[in-house]
Amino acid sequence: MPARGWVLSTGVTSAKPVTRLSVLDRSRTRRGEEPAQALRDTVAFAREIERLGYHRFWVSEHHGVPGVAGSAPTVLAAAVAAATTRIRVGTGGVMLPNHQPMVVAEQFGVLAALFPGRIDMGLGRSVGFTDGVRRALGREKDAADDFGAQLAELLGYFDGSQQVHRDVHARPAEGLHVPAFVLATGAGADVAADAGLPLVIAAARGEERMLAAIDRYRTRFRPSAQAAEPYVVVSGAVAVAGAEERARELLVPEAWAGAYSRTHGEFPPLAPAAEIRARAMSARERAAFEQSLKGHIAGTPEQAAAELAALVERSGADEFLVVTSTYDRAALLDSYRLLAEAVVQV
Repeated sequence: MPARGWVLSTGVTSAKPVTRLSVLDRSRTRRGEEPAQALRDTVAFAREIERLGYHRFWVSEHHGVPGVAGSAPTVLAAAVAAATTRIRVGTGGVMLPNHQPMVVAEQFGVLAALFPGRIDMGLGRSVGFTDGVRRALGREKDAADDFGAQLAELLGYFDGSQQVHRDVHARPAEGLHVPAFVLATGAGADVAADAGLPLVIAAARGEERMLAAIDRYRTRFRPSAQAAEPYVVVSGAVAVAGAEERARELLVPEAWAGAYSRTHGEFPPLAPAAEIRARAMSARERAAFEQSLKGHIAGTPEQAAAELAALVERSGADEFLVVTSTYDRAALLDSYRLLAEAVVQV
């Protein structure tokens, strides 16, 4: 049966229904296609996701990565917002260490002025993928160490309280309310709690560590003008198809891309699943590939809904951000449609 009105029963958060499913699209490129096609696909995909009733549609930031076309998330978010009418649009996320806080405030101020009440500001603490990219951005590996201070400065441009650059105002951001979210794996959860912001987190380092970070976030959370209480968005891949085997095949292209990045140092465009299955892999590649296939939700609509409900109960999540990518665009959209139909949002 479809999961209806998931009810949380963790010891940390009081029981309440989960009402929101959202989407993060990373503008993945497919082998043999120009990056421009991936960007156009993201905009078209957002329109379909809105039609299916999802709550948010977010885009990401990657620099110098062959497999990802989305390098300017606020620009892409503007295109998505212009092509849709109701769904919330945002970033998952803008990597704040790569930018000056004032510029980020101005960009989101423009977005919020153009699309009032629909813009989210998802913020991460990662820096460039390679030494060359970091040099091109004018950043070093330790740039993420100042994330907390950068975040405070950024938020201060919206409410007029920032004192890093006295008498400097970000227009048109000042006076506008743009909900801010912190993307985190470990230490970022503490930054989100101290700032009183919603947390977006994935089990990138294993579910046990994710759940520990969520509990720490809830315990440490300090209410703010942005959020009166903790708000947790758990993120992960969910693949849905008419048969479990077919759903698991949807995970193969992204799993191979992740494995290739760990063994070759480059994140490639997506390739067809059948071709990847037939590929002769080294022992190291095979181990990385098999590891990349683990930890995701995949199955029929009933199976996926049940697994997702169980994860929500374990984590106490208020919202789930689906990040599925695959080579076959039609199958990808069908997966999101089946998930939206199986998980009835109350």
